[in-house]
Amino acid sequence: MTAYVLTVCIGLFAQNEPKLETKLSGRILMDAGVMHSTDKDLNNKLNSGVAIPDARIGLCATYGKWKAKVDIGYARQKLSLKDINIDYNFDSENLVRVGYFVHQFGLQSATSSSFKISMEEPEANQAFFNNRLLGAMFKHSGELFHATASVFAENDAMKNSTDKIGNEAWGVLSRLVYHPLTERGKILHVGISGGYESPRYNDKEQLNHKSYTLRASFPTRIAKVSIQSATIADAKALWKFTPELTAALGNLGVEAQYYYVDVTREKALPKFHAWGAYGNLRFLVKGKGYTYTRSDAGIATPDPGAMELVAAYNYSTLTDRKAGILGGTVNDWSLTFNYYLNKYMIWRVRGSISRATENQAFNDNTFSVLETRLQIKF
Repeated sequence: MTAYVLTVCIGLFAQNEPKLETKLSGRILMDAGVMHSTDKDLNNKLNSGVAIPDARIGLCATYGKWKAKVDIGYARQKLSLKDINIDYNFDSENLVRVGYFVHQFGLQSATSSSFKISMEEPEANQAFFNNRLLGAMFKHSGELFHATASVFAENDAMKNSTDKIGNEAWGVLSRLVYHPLTERGKILHVGISGGYESPRYNDKEQLNHKSYTLRASFPTRIAKVSIQSATIADAKALWKFTPELTAALGNLGVEAQYYYVDVTREKALPKFHAWGAYGNLRFLVKGKGYTYTRSDAGIATPDPGAMELVAAYNYSTLTDRKAGILGGTVNDWSLTFNYYLNKYMIWRVRGSISRATENQAFNDNTFSVLETRLQIKF
């Protein structure tokens, strides 16, 4: 009888024991494009061609309330570490994530680089965001509210040891979104994000942990050239915030975001101010209305077979004449066609014109590009 009870108990325990589940993931981006700049020197760098700017392989593992993820990227003969994180899910709405990943700050942080609907990330987000960071984030994804809170170390924490960079800079980020409408074809969400960061690492001793460098690239991954860049020396603290808006009615959608950055400085130097904004007007040429994803707080990837047009405008400036910094001002207009071929493949075609001015690194110029991309993600 005792042996029978023991066997039953072991059987019940085995049934309740969570299973370890693993899943491979990956992506490939294949680009081709023609481009031209009205500045002769830049035109020698912004060359037409083809590229595979991103190829990744990853592994996800879940065990009960725990989830781990590792992504490794390969591009231009170099390996790079992407997402490396562990999640603990308290329940279906709350989790804590620790590791190296994209911490949420505004709408663009909710989608990976390959799922930007305008094909390339808005210059404003490149300049004022941080990409992946080593740290911890709490996330709540509720019926009406989405909220995150993060603490992180600076970007170079994953590149160098502290004997080389010194005491690491740190920062905090938060995002709060209210989304009262999340039905198919009827979406409304408003949100705001804020952040603080101490001065970053720089390989020049006089700038190390006394400065910030903000930059964005011309809107192509075939060539990698900065369209705006500013190094703010004698810095003490960086503060930033960004309100966001997302809405959709049927097959028509809109996304918009504004950024503001304030850098306080030592030696009674004037503060550095920078700002930017972008807007995306989306239209499903073929589809059944936009849907919403609460886990990331944004419009979900359209259904397989959908076709979409996206008209986008970006303005961003890293030029503050009172602070004596001419990092550049960008006006960018683009039109993108997205064809969601199936669950795993997207074909994109993008044309854009970018006007780059007030940059001490080069003459005022106009850059135009026509690109296409076939991407696979599984």
